[in-house]
Amino acid sequence: MEERKIRRLDGGALWTYAVKALAGRAHSTGEMREKLRRRAERAADVDEVLARLKEVGYLDDRRYAEGFASARLANEKLGRTRVIQDLRQRRVAPSLAERTVQRVYQDVDEEALIEGLIRRKYRLAEREGLFREDKDLAAAYRRLLRAGFRSGEIIRVLKRFARNPDLLDALEPPEEEEKEI
Repeated sequence: MEERKIRRLDGGALWTYAVKALAGRAHSTGEMREKLRRRAERAADVDEVLARLKEVGYLDDRRYAEGFASARLANEKLGRTRVIQDLRQRRVAPSLAERTVQRVYQDVDEEALIEGLIRRKYRLAEREGLFREDKDLAAAYRRLLRAGFRSGEIIRVLKRFARNPDLLDALEPPEEEEKEI
């Protein structure tokens, strides 16, 4: 396998590279720092370019997190936990990620989101026959957990659709977990 040589960039070229990257999609400061580190001739250039990007308003983690969380809610209808996780993966500070998601989701009924997700995913199935088998119910539960919803909310909604809602009682979380974000 041939190894590709990455061209190292000086301060001016690094700035151009950063602006082009941001023209393609928004980045968090942490993501941009990693991108620039891989390309910079000098480490000091990375901090200078980042400072300049922030100064001109091209890089703003608060605005990035807000836009990201709003888009994930509007387009994918994901739960809070998943959006916080995704923001952290994009190197947004954990406290900023949590505050932003809390603000974006403050008036959101996550049980309604879960129900909407179930209705979209299983739109062709009859409601009564939705989860006839235990494995289908378990698969739906896991899917909703991955989508970032809390166990208690998932179970309450799945009980409305399950043929045998008693199976979900074993998955019921303790009361303390219910109050977490």
